[in-house]
Amino acid sequence: MVTVHGFTTGWITTDRAGLIEGGEGQQRIPVLSYLIEHAKGRLVFDTGLHQDLRSDARARLGGLADIFDSVLPTGLAVDERVGGLSDGVDLIVCSHLHYDHCGGNAHLGDVPVLVQRDEWDAAHGGDPLAGYLDADFETGQDVKLLDGEHDVFGDGSVVCIPTPGHTAGHQSLRVRTDERELLLTGDACYFGETFDTGLMPVFANDLERQSQSLELLRTMAAGGSHLIFGHDADQFPDDEVVAL
Repeated sequence: MVTVHGFTTGWITTDRAGLIEGGEGQQRIPVLSYLIEHAKGRLVFDTGLHQDLRSDARARLGGLADIFDSVLPTGLAVDERVGGLSDGVDLIVCSHLHYDHCGGNAHLGDVPVLVQRDEWDAAHGGDPLAGYLDADFETGQDVKLLDGEHDVFGDGSVVCIPTPGHTAGHQSLRVRTDERELLLTGDACYFGETFDTGLMPVFANDLERQSQSLELLRTMAAGGSHLIFGHDADQFPDDEVVAL
């Protein structure tokens, strides 16, 4: 039996124009993490924001603080969330290495991290204003570099699916529970609105590849996958833990 719980691990307010073509004004989006429990172990997909943001966001983020107003309320950090749901974590899977997706890696202890090799390479020496902060992923944890699709537990229930474009090595996570097949899209698709309209973010590592990844998501949805989008407040409208 595989179970999945999703929860907010902070909030970001930024210009909507950067999130979707034609967007106007400011938009507040949830930062999301997921706990997947399997007979062979417990993993977290994406770890949200680092707790240093609570005391001095600018010291943690540098120039990113001018673009993204990032807030991590007490009780919502990934280790605080997981502590209320399980006795620990055995594995971290990162969709990508932007600060709002791997900032909490170090908070979960000395556990292995799975990330695509292309993402690891892109993050090193990358422009901090592109969202990469060495402190978030240079944590001393063991890093397993993936080259394409990866079956995490060897039984097809939890599989990393490459969905590049947002970043060079972005990956989504397919999870099969007893009830249905979920696809945790990460930033391959921010919102249901993006999925429905095809309006893409203005900024990406490769917009053509991101469009191709969106088409892959559409194909998987047509095949029965239930998509959970990367920053969709309609799917996570508050700070509650959601059983998926």
